[in-house]
Amino acid sequence: MFTGIVEEIGEVTAVEPSGDGVRVTVRGPKSVSDAAHGDSISVSGVCLTVVGQGPDWFTADVMKQTLDMSTLAGVAPGRAVNLERATAAHGRLGGHIVQGHIDGTGEVLEVRPGAQWQVLRISVPAALAPLVVDKGSIAVDGVSLTVSDASPAGPGDGWFEVSLIPETLAATTLGARTAGDRVNLETDILARHVQRLLAFSTEGGSR
Repeated sequence: MFTGIVEEIGEVTAVEPSGDGVRVTVRGPKSVSDAAHGDSISVSGVCLTVVGQGPDWFTADVMKQTLDMSTLAGVAPGRAVNLERATAAHGRLGGHIVQGHIDGTGEVLEVRPGAQWQVLRISVPAALAPLVVDKGSIAVDGVSLTVSDASPAGPGDGWFEVSLIPETLAATTLGARTAGDRVNLETDILARHVQRLLAFSTEGGSR
């Protein structure tokens, strides 16, 4: 489990085919400072398992399903990624509960600069739109953010906005995002549970 508080910006240094997936090598000195084989590290919101490591890097396998669901599809050396180690049980929950299980991707539709911050408007697939609420939590590329506005209910894809403070712009890859970029989305786990429960409570929803 993660909290969506990015610890460092890492860099993909190598990508090798591995069956129908890939094995990636990521440079992240802080992330591997106390890592061990089998540990989990969030890479731009995707929970990956350490299978090899060195003084300032680690390798992880990315299976086809993850490639299909996330922006790691087509990943190449040189890509900057947000990194976060799994949270310790005694640690502070600075963001919100983030599993590292991507629900899908969205597209940056607009970047509006402010005096000290930026507002990003991001598209959200129709299936995920009901899970995104104003003032609710969402993880974008592994960054815990508060939704500052959301599209009204209706058919088709929706959108939401997040306001990024200077610290977020400097400490994560979101500061470099421009219109047209794809980003990983993970909706709030509590919202997903409620949606599932409601699906079974409606007429004909039970088995």
